[in-house]
Amino acid sequence: MNELVIQSWLWSITVNSGETAANQRVGVGLALCTQECSMKGECLCGEVVFEIEGELPNLYQCHCSLCRKATGSNANAATFVEGKSFRWISGQSNICSFQKPTGYRSDFCSGCGSPVPNRLRDTDLIWVPAGLLDEMAVAQVAVHLHFSSSALWAKESDNCIRLAGGPDSLESLNQALQRK
Repeated sequence: MNELVIQSWLWSITVNSGETAANQRVGVGLALCTQECSMKGECLCGEVVFEIEGELPNLYQCHCSLCRKATGSNANAATFVEGKSFRWISGQSNICSFQKPTGYRSDFCSGCGSPVPNRLRDTDLIWVPAGLLDEMAVAQVAVHLHFSSSALWAKESDNCIRLAGGPDSLESLNQALQRK
């Protein structure tokens, strides 16, 4: 039986080959694969595809106004990996970039607009948007950045509805949004 051992300074778990790490509950800490791991990611249209070999650090969420505008959400979720662990599989010619004079940079697929990985300034680190990864193993959000800049609407209402899947219909979703 193959086992994947995941450990940090705070905890350690073993996942049997018949179970997925996503089904495991883990504590807070930096998750590290102690054997070679590989995961793929791709943009929404599937044109830009990449692979990460080895350890995948936990994630951060940035709540700054730039990240909110780039994602259309309350925050982005991402991580950094070493350049030697990252490999483009296809679609590099489909990548466009936007950069502000401040240095903020956003690379995205020209076909679907998904944010895609990019090298961080003058480092060997690659920024990887978490939502593009096909499987996330046991990585979890470990850091929130610019939390004081969070959107005012980012709080859940007291009677927030949580669905395991999508709504029964567009009308039922619309009705739920009208509740006070």
